[in-house]
Formats: sequence, structure tokens, C-alpha cells
Amino acid sequence: MMHLKPTIPPFHHSTIPFLLALILATSCDSLPGKPTPEERWKAATEVTDFFQLYALNCSGCHGADGRLGAARPLNDALYLALVSEGTLRAMIAQGVGGTSAPAFAQQAGGNLTDKQIDVLVEGMRSRWGKAENFKNVALPAYSLQDAIAKGSGPGDPRRGTVAYQTYCAQCHGKDGNGGPKGGSVINPAYLALVSDQALRTAVIVGRSDLGMPDWRANIPGRPMSPQEISDVVAWLASHRQTGLLAQGKQSKERK
Repeated sequence: MMHLKPTIPPFHHSTIPFLLALILATSCDSLPGKPTPEERWKAATEVTDFFQLYALNCSGCHGADGRLGAARPLNDALYLALVSEGTLRAMIAQGVGGTSAPAFAQQAGGNLTDKQIDVLVEGMRSRWGKAENFKNVALPAYSLQDAIAKGSGPGDPRRGTVAYQTYCAQCHGKDGNGGPKGGSVINPAYLALVSDQALRTAVIVGRSDLGMPDWRANIPGRPMSPQEISDVVAWLASHRQTGLLAQGKQSKERK
């Protein structure tokens, strides 16, 4: 009786590269030292992580965690309740004229896409904002234009002198050149770097990271009125031109 041997398909050498490729493809993700998808290099325009975007574009001026930077803290719930989402987005995208805050939108010569700017705005408001804490607080108008639209008059430097002495002098000195708790607010170099809106925001919001009170807490139980806020800002801004003229005069005298 004949016994037939089972036939085995021949093993072709041409299948070896295919098998090697299959083995590599299925095992390369487990190679030691291989970066995770989150760790892999991305083009700058593809970064969508809030903390990475903030660290690369904002922390140099506003502080590593949104506080204690040279510029206004963004990790400030009161500030984020005061400024609208649209205004915050516009400042990031277009910059702030007359200050060192640059435009970040690609359309304005910056390096961020619209989506990345949205990530920054949403990230600040969701992580650092606490709008529910201010539902029953009558916030002052963010801008002078908004204050006027609500019935407040334009700022008056003469009235601002009185308001400054009432609410601010105890920290910044009777003439604004600095006091026991705060530095000079009329220094020409400082005023050259900030806009009138930045001054207004500082008067309203204060600087929680530096212990500067907001408009409600300069005098316990006596918040600044909308008009007093505008008047103090006008008084501060009036020193900008005065300081520049004084510097120019000193420069000419040295020549």
C-alpha cells in the first residue's frame, strides 16, 4: 500500500522581506525609547495644548503660571470676569497699540493660527476664570467708552487728583512717586509702556499677585465710583506727557 506524503507549499525567498516588514511594523511601537504620540515633534502651527502654547507665547511677560510677570497677570479671576472673551481674543490676535504687547495672529504677522488663539482664550477662561464668583458684583465698565455709554463722564485730571489722594496715595505716595506699599505710578518710563486702558484695568482689578487691591478695597466699605475710576486714570495719563517733556528738557540741558 502506498503512503502519500502531505504536500507542503514551498517557502519562497520572496516572502522573507514581507515577513520582516510585518514583524517591524507590529513591534516598532514597543521599542524602548520611542516617543509617545504626545511626545513626537509637531510643527509649531499644530500645537494645540494650552500649557505649551501659553509657555511659548505668553509666560515671558505674564508669568509662568499667569502671575508675577512684568505684565498684567492673566491668572486672575476678576480680570477675566471684567474683560470680554472677544476683547481678550482681539488683544492676543492684534496686540495692544502703544504697548509692547505684540500681535500673535498670523494675519497680523504673528505665529499663531486662529485655532491656537481660541485654545489660549478658552484655556485661560476655563482654568483661571471664576465667573460664578462675580454674578452679584456690579463690575465697572471695562473701557472708558463703555463707561461713558453707561452715563459716566470723561475722566478729569483735576478731579483725579482728589480721587488719587483718597484711594491711592496711602500706597503710592502723595505725589505718585512711590510710597510704603507701592512703586511710582507716574514714572515716565512706566507710563510710556502702558496704555490708558492698562491703567484703567489696573485701577479696577488691582494686581492680586502683588497685593494691590481692586477698586472695592482701597478703602473698606467705600468702593471707587465709575467716575472716580475714570478721573484717576486721566490724572495718571496726564503725567505721561509731562514726564516726556521733562525728560526732553533734561536732555537738552545736558547738550
